[in-house]
Amino acid sequence: MRVLAFASQKGGSGKTTLSGHIAVEAERCGAGPVVMMDIDPQGSLADWWNEREAPMPAFAQTSVSRLAADLEDLRSRGFKLAVIDTPPAITMAIQSVVSVADLVVIPTRPSPHDLRAAGATVDLVERSGKPLVFVVNAATPRAKISFDAAVALSQHGTVAPIMIHQRTDFASSMIDGRTVMESDPNGKSAREIEVLWGYLSDRLDKNFRRTVFQPRQSAPAPVVSPKAGFGRKAISA
Repeated sequence: MRVLAFASQKGGSGKTTLSGHIAVEAERCGAGPVVMMDIDPQGSLADWWNEREAPMPAFAQTSVSRLAADLEDLRSRGFKLAVIDTPPAITMAIQSVVSVADLVVIPTRPSPHDLRAAGATVDLVERSGKPLVFVVNAATPRAKISFDAAVALSQHGTVAPIMIHQRTDFASSMIDGRTVMESDPNGKSAREIEVLWGYLSDRLDKNFRRTVFQPRQSAPAPVVSPKAGFGRKAISA
């Protein structure tokens, strides 16, 4: 099972919206079963999932202390991808998520405040030795600042080749537990998410191929915490 984490110190960067959209798109593209996890105390991703009518992706309730054990449990149940949303602060929760992630996505709005705030997240991810990808999110079409932001971010890491633009359909689709791929499958927003998932999927595959043949060091068997609950509305452990 691959683990994809969305992290950013800056609130309002779009982590929750992108987490939900990428999880749904991965499921639609056959990369599942996909399970979502929400470490943010605000629980926005969990709230959105509870509004969904579609049964997939699944949702698993977890906590920082149980995260590693719950991921192992979900892996044993056959899940192929876990998408994790994190709180908007550099906390032990983010550190715990980054430590188990195969790839960390850092959504960043094209503004000076957001660009400056990205530094703390980058430092954390680099200290953990994990690969990261920036995604320029909520960009204004054809605005110079959006391209300037991509150039600035490229000095500190890989930038996804597709920008996610600011459109009202992202916000409106999230109200009732849907995504732009479901509310307007032929729209520009849906196409951007499709391209972004294609890119992230390729990065996950490349990272997996680099590490899958490395021998594991023997370690004591993990103590498995209570199983993460998932299934419609049953999100409590």
